Amino acid sequence: MTIHLDTERTTLDAARAALRGRLLADGVLIDLGSPGLYGRTGVFERVYGAVDAAAVRSQSDLDAEVLRFPPVEPLTAFERTDYIASFPDLAASISGFTGDDRTHRALLAARERGERWEGFLEPADLMLTPAVCHPVYGLVGDVVHAGGRFFDIVGDSFRRELSLDPMRLQAFHMHEFVHIGTPESAKAHRDGRIPVMRALLESFGLEIDVVPANDPFFGRVGQMLARNQVEQALKFEFVTPVYGPDHEATAISSANLHEDHFGTAFGIRSADGGVAHSACIAFGLERITIALFAAHGTDPDAWPTAVRSALAL
Repeated sequence: MTIHLDTERTTLDAARAALRGRLLADGVLIDLGSPGLYGRTGVFERVYGAVDAAAVRSQSDLDAEVLRFPPVEPLTAFERTDYIASFPDLAASISGFTGDDRTHRALLAARERGERWEGFLEPADLMLTPAVCHPVYGLVGDVVHAGGRFFDIVGDSFRRELSLDPMRLQAFHMHEFVHIGTPESAKAHRDGRIPVMRALLESFGLEIDVVPANDPFFGRVGQMLARNQVEQALKFEFVTPVYGPDHEATAISSANLHEDHFGTAFGIRSADGGVAHSACIAFGLERITIALFAAHGTDPDAWPTAVRSALAL
């Protein structure tokens, strides 16, 4: 069994390396020197923009409020999400220099000696945003009106997860469509969007399966949370076999039911007086884009006509 698993891991790593090498060699991505951190060229942005626009078109019936947030959030807002309790290994804070001339000289001396100098920086009460929907919950007020509210949110996410797998980035973008309302309306939003999302992704010429999933909770307690998430069917992922049928398919989008997690954390109530529930569907824009390059090649002009039509390329 160990030999089989080691062989499978080796072949999967080789497949990941091959895709990464092709994306770099063909001028789709630019290596910036840190695992999971890339520059993007015009060909990438062309497909990325088409994917995002197609996602928006597919959800146009929601009449969602459009919100865009910066890639950082205040520490006070981040704390209310309780993200650090579940995913401490993925979180990243921002620090800045607040010292005097003497401290600066000590920093420069450490740098000159080839030592790490980041310890001279102080926490700036800002966090890199790990989930683009976080800021919305502090903005909706104490009560959401009957029928709930829908939000169209897209932005930068950062998760400190080092990998040479081009499908696993540290810095990436999610386009989320969030609903806040009652338990029934939140579940209806999540469940009602699944067939729409699947149809869209399949129109891109991707083989899609929808599977129960869990978030990567940290530690022993996290293992229990992950099991509960799967057992309660709170999260579904849209997966596609980026690295072929012999390897586990990769998630490129998700549909998530948060239940009352954010309603409780941010003191939000639904119109009937109960704690508000929320749900979101999330398009992983870079993952979808890279899955398209993996499936159809790195020249979008040579892609099948049906795929180009679905993407309006």
